[in-house]
Amino acid sequence: MRRIWDDAVRVLGGTPDAGDLMERYAEPHRAYHNTFHVVSVVRDSSALADAFAFTTEERAVLALAACAHDVIYDGAPGEDERASAAWARERLAGLDERHIARVESLVLATITHSSDDPLAHVLLDADLAILGSEPEHYDRYSSAVRQEYARYDDRTWRAGRAKVLKTLLDRENLFVTEPARQLWDAAARTNLRRELQSLT
Repeated sequence: MRRIWDDAVRVLGGTPDAGDLMERYAEPHRAYHNTFHVVSVVRDSSALADAFAFTTEERAVLALAACAHDVIYDGAPGEDERASAAWARERLAGLDERHIARVESLVLATITHSSDDPLAHVLLDADLAILGSEPEHYDRYSSAVRQEYARYDDRTWRAGRAKVLKTLLDRENLFVTEPARQLWDAAARTNLRRELQSLT
């Protein structure tokens, strides 16, 4: 991940400084939002980007946003993403402001999972790719997320998680890009329905 970060910064004309990037993702309280997750998002966003005519600079911006999108994670939705965006802005000081601002906006797009930016569409789809994984991988993901929210009792967790799952299932499109829909939509809906049934 550090190599990907450093290479992307160089593409954009900067001097790499990943700071505590690796250490952040290795924090012990992260059961899901860890190094494995962010590397998966980097990989999947890069693969999805192959279907689009992104420039080399745009792909570098996408890689940086993928690396930074969960760098701050304390289980505080909204606050975590804003803190991660601020971390990215600080680490990328020295780059052209348009690149910094775009990385920042991509990270912030993960708050609502909506954006008009084509790069964000790819990032957001890659962030949700786990939903369309094999059932055993999905089950490990859902178990890990539960661990991260262990502060909630089972009743509260079930109600909150069920609401999230229903919201996802009610979307006309779980994924924004056509390649992501083809890859993951059907399996994702099957996994989400299965987990929802287990909660209710």
